[in-house]
Amino acid sequence: MSISMKNLDPAFRGAGQKDGLEIWRIENFKPVPVPTSSHGKFYMGDSYIILKTTALKNGSFRHDIHYWLGKDTSQDEAGTAAILTVELDAALGGRAVQYRESQGNETEKLLSYFRPCIMPQPGGVASGFNHVEVNEQEHVTRLYVCRGKHVVHVKEVPFARSSLNHDDIFILDTKSKIFQFNGSNSCIQERGKALEVVQYIKDTFHEGKCEVAAVEDGKLMADAEAGEFWALFGGFAPLPRKTASEETGEETEAAVKLLCFNQGQLEPIGFESLTHDLLETNKCYLLDCGAQMYVWMGRTTSLQQRKGASEAAEKLLTGDSRTKSHVMKMIEGYETVTFKSKFNEWPPTPDLKLSSEDGRGKVAALLKSQGLDVKGLMKSAPVTEEPESYIDCTGHLQVWRVNGNAKTLLASSEQSKFYTGDCYIFQYTYTGEDKEECLIGTWFGNKSVEGGEGVSNFTG
Repeated sequence: MSISMKNLDPAFRGAGQKDGLEIWRIENFKPVPVPTSSHGKFYMGDSYIILKTTALKNGSFRHDIHYWLGKDTSQDEAGTAAILTVELDAALGGRAVQYRESQGNETEKLLSYFRPCIMPQPGGVASGFNHVEVNEQEHVTRLYVCRGKHVVHVKEVPFARSSLNHDDIFILDTKSKIFQFNGSNSCIQERGKALEVVQYIKDTFHEGKCEVAAVEDGKLMADAEAGEFWALFGGFAPLPRKTASEETGEETEAAVKLLCFNQGQLEPIGFESLTHDLLETNKCYLLDCGAQMYVWMGRTTSLQQRKGASEAAEKLLTGDSRTKSHVMKMIEGYETVTFKSKFNEWPPTPDLKLSSEDGRGKVAALLKSQGLDVKGLMKSAPVTEEPESYIDCTGHLQVWRVNGNAKTLLASSEQSKFYTGDCYIFQYTYTGEDKEECLIGTWFGNKSVEGGEGVSNFTG
């Protein structure tokens, strides 16, 4: 199902027809384009729609749609953003994966668009706040925690010693100097990424005019810069160790629930085994996995059904105060590998090959239907060279530790810690050239006992 560009909100017309980013802010329940010069600038009281268009070698486009919700955005504004992403996707052909992004809990895919990081500013249209340029604000000392090796999650935390720990990297932004505190357990990749954030803060909030200092965890007052850093916290004191529950770092997998969106209501679907047969092509479903929620929209569903299911997912998360849950929305036939892996059975999808000429022909027909000049588009020779192998480093990694016939999902902070007495399964999904790719592997400790049989039960 698709909708005509003529019936689309005027702000979306012509969207997705070239490689790059397009961003809209929700103002009075309408999408308003954000100029390129302001890309990456987000306000806490606003909601945004981000369209990432990737030009493929076969002449077609791949679209990823994100809607970002600031922590102070209104529920109505968030609902509007969720519904408009469905409308935009339908206008683009209904093939895009749609991602819900909440402030402070963004996906690595979204963060990879904005280097080195996203640092939302106070203000917003719906909240009634004024947007004040950063250089006009009175400087406030702030403490940030930075996490991530490939892309950086930056989050403001209370300016207090109790916020610090040995595992993360912290940035203390004062009026005259920026301090980077490197936890003793942080790695060199994380420190390098945090340094990029320090430079961004210096250029953005200080016009490049301030000092920068690095403080190593464990250095006492004898170091001048360390002494200056700790003085801001009232003097040096040992940092507390993590509690036993924090050190385990294991995330329990929530019970999976399947809900059908039927006539405006969510109805639970009972099942003994989660299989593809439970999904009907004329309905929309919510697959609730706790930290991750998927909205599956059947191919023959109407635009109103899809909007209603999207709004129902937003209300469900808001009502349960699940601020950290991610939502991915997809159309039947364009499911992600991660979604399909949740099912015990999923029929194989035929591997359809689309030549460069076929791709150009379909794009030309689409552009011509919209009244655009397509002269010369079909004259390009097809690409004959073999594409180079490429693995996206902003994909999604999951690691499980195998214990007999059971498996335990590890927290992201524990994914690189393997023990010789254990066996592990890892799954890495990422966006390939024209579809989502998946890597699955196993790791056997040299002191593990009968690990192979248990692992084969899960990977076979």
